[in-house]
Amino acid sequence: MTAPLDPDDYDAFCTFLRGRTGLSFTEAKRYFVDRRLAERMTAVGAESFRDYMNLLRFQASGEELQRLVNLMTVNETYFFREKYQLDCLVNSALDEVVRGRKPGDRVRIWSAGCATGEEPYSIAIMLLEHWGKVDEYEIELYASDIDSHVLKRARDGVYEERALHMLPRGLVAKYFTEIEPGRWRIMDELRESIDFSLVNIVDPAQVARFRDIDVIFCRNLLIYFDDLGRREAASMFYEALAPCGFVCLGHSESMSRMSSLFVPRRFPDAILYQKPQR
Repeated sequence: MTAPLDPDDYDAFCTFLRGRTGLSFTEAKRYFVDRRLAERMTAVGAESFRDYMNLLRFQASGEELQRLVNLMTVNETYFFREKYQLDCLVNSALDEVVRGRKPGDRVRIWSAGCATGEEPYSIAIMLLEHWGKVDEYEIELYASDIDSHVLKRARDGVYEERALHMLPRGLVAKYFTEIEPGRWRIMDELRESIDFSLVNIVDPAQVARFRDIDVIFCRNLLIYFDDLGRREAASMFYEALAPCGFVCLGHSESMSRMSSLFVPRRFPDAILYQKPQR
């Protein structure tokens, strides 16, 4: 293993990574960062930290930065995680979204930071099982992540028992096929219904395609950002949302600490954050 970075190099790396990805690492994460940098420096044969940083900055393809980002992100999730927020979606939020719309109009939902896909697939299952108006509208489900490895797994739609432990057995049987003992694949119709894409949410060019979104799920992603990064993300979500659209954050996150652009809405199942009508 290469030697740990000196304080100036560590600060320089963290500043660079934060600027490119929004991910913010403090001194408390020093060991984690040092180990992953050492792994990639060895893999590419970089003789010094300066050489490796030059590769990250100037490699035209960006492949090495993507490999490093894949190592730096944590993607622990499962189906129906924080289900009360999914209940809020189908019991309250979507009925507000479609109020005044005609049958056949679009409803757009975006899972930002979708990891291995459990969240967008959970949304799809909840819509099919619990939203009585699902067949009346054209539902568009988007899912994005900055980690290319987890996106591949999300598109493949193969999960082990641990990811399914919160799903009722009846839903597992209905929407999954057991391809070998303890491994399940979600049905093709659901895999094909979700638009998965590699997106860095701090890159304006990459998020420009997300407009007139009705509901954004961004749960437990912004905990990896610093205060400035969270404010920038909140502004981006504001621009991406349709008027009166909603943001759903993780249970430990609060939009009031990030931005004053949104109005907190307390529903019976959960609190969401709404973009005001212009």
